[in-house]
Amino acid sequence: MARVIPFQDHALARLRARVAAAEEANQDLIAFARGHSGAVSSIHSAALAAMEADSFDALLHVVTQEWPLILGLDAVALALIVGDRGFRVDTGGVQLVDPAMLRRLLNQVDAVVLRTVERGHPLFGPACDLIRAEALIRLEGDAPAGLIALGQRTEQPLDGRHGSELLMFLGRCLSAMIGRWSSQA
Repeated sequence: MARVIPFQDHALARLRARVAAAEEANQDLIAFARGHSGAVSSIHSAALAAMEADSFDALLHVVTQEWPLILGLDAVALALIVGDRGFRVDTGGVQLVDPAMLRRLLNQVDAVVLRTVERGHPLFGPACDLIRAEALIRLEGDAPAGLIALGQRTEQPLDGRHGSELLMFLGRCLSAMIGRWSSQA
């Protein structure tokens, strides 16, 4: 005689597992969307702060002093090559740097580099020992050749394409502002 095998318990358990997995994926998607929205808002706030600068010195102040607060970062440095001289600007002020080193670095950064590190790039100056995640953003356009270095003390999961697009936007805004002020000098 044939025996009937009950599949209901097995099917119900499988269905519950699939519903739980779908709910977890949904929560992950909602968390990503909220985080992305916050990142967009921060980047826009940083760009607006740069646009409101009324001089080149004020722009440097915004980038090095206000952007860390706006963007939730621990360090921001700006490096520029002007003529045959290299400059690095951070919270400590303006320092001369080897323009050849900056050119080598620019050749390594296509648009944006996001990475976790054991030690931050030397452009962070004394803060480089504390940096564990950094973004290097190449400046494009009419501005002098250069880049922005953004750093955090804690390792962060890197957001890939979406984070790069936001940082490229920030870099383009800063390039436009530097280009505007350097053309007036």
